[in-house]
Amino acid sequence: MPWRELGFAQLTAYSFNLTAALAMLLDFTFGDPESFPHPVVGVGKLIAFLDRRLNRPLLTDQQRLSRGVLVAAFIPAGLTLCLYGFLKIFYHIHPLFYLAARLFLAYQLLALRSLGHEAEQVAVAMREQGIVAARALLSRIVGRDTEQLTAPEIVKATVETVAENFSDGVVAPLFFLVLFDLPGMFFYKIVNTLDSMLGYRNSRYEYFGKFAAKLDDAVNFIPARLAALFLWFASWFCGLDGKAAWQIYWRDRKNHLSPNSGHPEAVAAGALGLALGGTHTYGGQTVVKPTIGKETRLPDIEDIDRVVKLLNVAAVLALALLLLGRYAWERFIW
Repeated sequence: MPWRELGFAQLTAYSFNLTAALAMLLDFTFGDPESFPHPVVGVGKLIAFLDRRLNRPLLTDQQRLSRGVLVAAFIPAGLTLCLYGFLKIFYHIHPLFYLAARLFLAYQLLALRSLGHEAEQVAVAMREQGIVAARALLSRIVGRDTEQLTAPEIVKATVETVAENFSDGVVAPLFFLVLFDLPGMFFYKIVNTLDSMLGYRNSRYEYFGKFAAKLDDAVNFIPARLAALFLWFASWFCGLDGKAAWQIYWRDRKNHLSPNSGHPEAVAAGALGLALGGTHTYGGQTVVKPTIGKETRLPDIEDIDRVVKLLNVAAVLALALLLLGRYAWERFIW
């Protein structure tokens, strides 16, 4: 059957593996295209607009909660349905137009290159410009206050954010792509963006962002544990301490305020022989966190290089194993 005569569902199925692999390759090679509008940026602007309009002062806690539930429920569902409709329109214009749009969107919704690049920039700054420059660059990728961090603390903070965001920026988007194709991937990114903008425990967002935070915890439950597994596999390929990674994972995976973030962080801590987590300052307020891992040596700049290598190898394994899982499901189970 000529590919032009394939139906929408058939064309999607036949092109799926190539789309996923090419999207990962494009993201790893080029990162986010700075000169092109990013869909997540547009989603963020919509969330910020609704936050200003609906999360106003003088509201009761119950009013904030109910409005937050509406925002966190209807934005992902509504925008995902819109995306599905646009994809159908692209298909009817021309199948090639549909395939190109699908590939480009999948590529934009991954964050492998940007995550690794931002971490590498911190290491470059420490080597060439000094600790002040490194603190400034680190502040772009972590939520904690960075002005007083020492060099070892900068290294550990970078390792933490790479490990945690490997789940959010790579594994979870791929997981939902494999399960529900591009609309599922887009749905996940919207939920994750809602949490990153509204999921704070302060007077403004404690109730308005509660449902968004809980929804993000739910959708990340499986991806976070898969991310830990992929990092553990990758630690062996990278010549790191895979045995310690496994031991620290089982011991410390729950030593985090988040139900999910501790899983990939524990593997990274064990593989590198570092102690992550602990007490930090956020917006001038001290937050006490448990420690993840055991510090077997002082952190050094090379740990940033090691965790970026671990990230890249784990991403390749994640893509291969998730696609293999999809194939096994379709071939032998479904």
